[in-house]
Amino acid sequence: MINGLRPGRRAVLTLVGATLARPALAQMGAAWKPPRPVRLVVGFPPGGFTDIFARVLAPLLQVQLDQSVVVENRSGAAGIIGAEAVARAVPDGTTLLLGHSTANAIAANLAQRLSYDPRTAFAPITLVAAQPHVLLVNAAAPYTTVAELLAAARKAPGRLTYASSGVASVQHVAGEMLRAATGIDAVHVPYRGTGPALADLAGGQVDFVIDGLAGAAPLLHAGRIRALAVSTAERVPRLPDVPTLNEAGAPGFEIRSWFGLFAPSGLPDPAVESLYAAASAALSRPEMHRVLNDASAEPGGMPPAAFAEFVRNEIARYREVAARMRIAVE
Repeated sequence: MINGLRPGRRAVLTLVGATLARPALAQMGAAWKPPRPVRLVVGFPPGGFTDIFARVLAPLLQVQLDQSVVVENRSGAAGIIGAEAVARAVPDGTTLLLGHSTANAIAANLAQRLSYDPRTAFAPITLVAAQPHVLLVNAAAPYTTVAELLAAARKAPGRLTYASSGVASVQHVAGEMLRAATGIDAVHVPYRGTGPALADLAGGQVDFVIDGLAGAAPLLHAGRIRALAVSTAERVPRLPDVPTLNEAGAPGFEIRSWFGLFAPSGLPDPAVESLYAAASAALSRPEMHRVLNDASAEPGGMPPAAFAEFVRNEIARYREVAARMRIAVE
């Protein structure tokens, strides 16, 4: 649950806010257009939901902004490298970040050496989506339930491994939350993104991962990995027979990824308003509905001020998590 709202209620509220605000913002921002082609920076390699989502969003933004929008993957450090590049960019609206809960909230509390302050380095445009995570194992693994996985971990402490898209990523935090909730001892194996982590899970190189449903969906459909539980407070409609981690033996467990559109701090208000109007229009398109539905992701659309408050609240929430866990970016 994000900001105290259940998923269905929150999606309705954000979409209503976007719909009501869109006509006025479109008029206010109509005079502003990007002066040259726009780079939409993604802090992860191809294959994960951030990249998938960006490649659907970019052409829709291009139509709305009447300017080319090109996705640029700058992977590494759980999305922080891409965020650093945008934080340093000129705030003229031609460099945008498809930000992520890791680089834009978790890093504020867990990164030891961070060249930007997520609270001040960006101009928040809008929350675009939030997706559930799933506890995943290799399809050939001997455990078919969370209880069996936990039993295997307790029988051989330190033997099982779990993957993530990088140190202090949301997947890493999820793995540590599972350890804290269940008392198991498992070894963290960081990767440079969701794609490589899931590939090694399917190949049997790691034992489990708690990752987003969107990136995992192709491997789930192909029967190469298995879903044991979802990370949200309620079951996911797309996986109705898969229990929540809370139901399956990890009391109080809840985590998800969110994605938002950011520009460098200092972007003038007319540009922020125009970008928000363009993103809101893009989120209403059928193409976007399909990619969100495929991932069981909740659509965003909240206005810039509300999104800025949302980010501040997420930073505070992960500050509490950091106080209970010893995780740091090297």
